[in-house]
Amino acid sequence: MELPLGIVLRRIPARSRWVSHVWRAVAVLPGAAPADWAELREEDGAVEYHAATLPLVLHRAETEAYRVGLASRPRNVWVVLRPAPAGAAHDVAVHLVTASPFEAQDYMESGDEIVEPVPMPDALHAWIAAFVDAQPDDPEFVKRRRTPHAPSPEEGLGDSRIPQENDVYRAPATLRARKDQT
Repeated sequence: MELPLGIVLRRIPARSRWVSHVWRAVAVLPGAAPADWAELREEDGAVEYHAATLPLVLHRAETEAYRVGLASRPRNVWVVLRPAPAGAAHDVAVHLVTASPFEAQDYMESGDEIVEPVPMPDALHAWIAAFVDAQPDDPEFVKRRRTPHAPSPEEGLGDSRIPQENDVYRAPATLRARKDQT
């Protein structure tokens, strides 16, 4: 299943001599129309843009991750930002939006992307919860029982052409069994 989400980014002036501004993902708009950096508002030097509209794709194999995300407080979706290609109008590009905290964590590990948590609107929460509830439960884990090891008669004998009284590679049980036979 997928739902188009509009991504709202805020450009905030930085109080640093090394960077002039900072980007933050501040909201998602469920069911938004396509957009390409449409300016929404400006206030005290901060500018908000409807930067892009991306599909939020839900996969059946990720239902456990969605359950974890829905159970967390606050509930978030994650927006992944990457540096924009050379010549782009803005210095960041929206790469992905996901409801899976596990997928967001994978993107955080590389350090190349900016991963921003964004509060999940109630309508989006209901949509994801309905998807998760419609999926069958995962099969219960059953630990496999192994049969006990039965030593074979040749175990620990080594090379029969070489007479050996002691062998460090033989199992102790077979050494006792050989002593009992003599």
